[in-house]
Amino acid sequence: MTSILPALRDLRRALVIGALIAAAVGGGSLALSAANKRAPDPDYLFNDSHFHLTNYVQKGTDIHKYLEIMGDKVGRSTLFGIPLQQQWSYGNSGDFAPSYYLQSDAPLYYYSFTDAYIARVYQVLPKEQQARLDPMITGFNPTDMYGVDHIRRVLELFPGVFSGIGEFSVHKEFVSSKVAGETASLTNPALDRILDFAGAVGLAVIIHNDIDMPFAKQGTEPVYLKQMKDLLRRHPKTTIIWAHIGLGRVVHPVQGQATENTEERSPAYRAIVEELVEDPTLGHVYYDISWDEVGKYAIASVEIEKRVAEMFNTHPDRFLFGTDNVAPADQATQLRVYHLWDPVWALLTPEASLKIRKGNYERIFDAARARVRAWEKANVKPL
Repeated sequence: MTSILPALRDLRRALVIGALIAAAVGGGSLALSAANKRAPDPDYLFNDSHFHLTNYVQKGTDIHKYLEIMGDKVGRSTLFGIPLQQQWSYGNSGDFAPSYYLQSDAPLYYYSFTDAYIARVYQVLPKEQQARLDPMITGFNPTDMYGVDHIRRVLELFPGVFSGIGEFSVHKEFVSSKVAGETASLTNPALDRILDFAGAVGLAVIIHNDIDMPFAKQGTEPVYLKQMKDLLRRHPKTTIIWAHIGLGRVVHPVQGQATENTEERSPAYRAIVEELVEDPTLGHVYYDISWDEVGKYAIASVEIEKRVAEMFNTHPDRFLFGTDNVAPADQATQLRVYHLWDPVWALLTPEASLKIRKGNYERIFDAARARVRAWEKANVKPL
C-alpha cells in the first residue's frame, strides 16, 4: 500500500483542483442560487433513501439541478450512480444507442469511474448543500475478492464524501444474466469480505437481491430467501438496507398456496416480512420501499393497503421510503413515487409515518457519517 500512496495523493489533489475549477466555471450561478442554498422546509415530505443521479450509460441530472428538484420537498437524499454500464454493441442494435438494460441484448459491465464522478460533483457543492446528500460507493464487482480494495481506495481518495456502499445487485431480474464475467452470488466469499469491511468502517449498505426468481411458481419457497438470510446473519455488525424488500418488476409477493404434492402452504409474503423484522438475529437489517414497481403491489387493492399499513404501524423502525428514481428531469417526476404511496400514508400513525419517511433515514445515515469520518481520521493520511 505504501508504494501507491504518492500516486493516490497526486490523484486526489488533481481531482480536488478539477472540482474547484468546475465549481467556479461551470456551475457558479446555480450553486449560489437562493433556492439551492436554503435548508429544506421543516414540513418537507421525505428523505430519499434510494436515488440514482445517473443511468445505465452514466448520464444523468446535473447535481445543481437535482438540488433544485429536491427543493423544499425532499430533506436529504442518498446519491449514487449505477455501477453497471450498458454496452453499445453495433452488431446488436446498430445505430440505436441503448440507455437501459432492457433495450439491448449486449452485456453490462462494471463501471468503477462512477464513484469518482459522484465524489467530484458532490465536492463542488457548498457545505450546506453537501449536508443534504449522502453519497454511496457502487463501482465495485461483488464477485471480485479485490472488490473491497476498490471501496477502501475510494475512501482514501475522497475522504469526507461517502456514507455507504450501494445500491449494488446480486440477484436481479433480467440484469444478473447480462453482466459480463462471473455471476454474482450470495455465497461468494468476495461479498462477505465487502460486508465485513463495511461493518468495520461504518458504511451503510444498500443491497438489491430479489427474493425469488422471475415468474416463480406460486406456493413455493422463494429461491433466494434462505441464502439471503444466511448472508445477513453472517454480518451482524453491518447496517444493511435490503432494497425493495426483495421485490421487482416481475418478482412479486409470493402467495400462500398449496403445492401439487403437499397440503402444506408456503408462507405468504407478509408472513415472510414479519418473520424478517421480528427475527432478533436480523436487527441490523432494514428494508427500503423504493421503486414504483414495488409500490404497485402495495396499492393493488384497498385490503392490501390496509395490510401494508398495519405492517408499517407495527414495525415503523424497520422501513425507509425511497424513490429509486434515475436521473429525474423535474420535481414532479421526483415526487411521483412518493404520491403513489398516498393511500398507505393516509393509514399510518403520525409516529410511523414520520419514521418511515424521515426519521429512520436520519438515524441510519447520521450514524454512518459519524463512523466513516472517524475511520477516515484514523486511517487516511492527509495530503
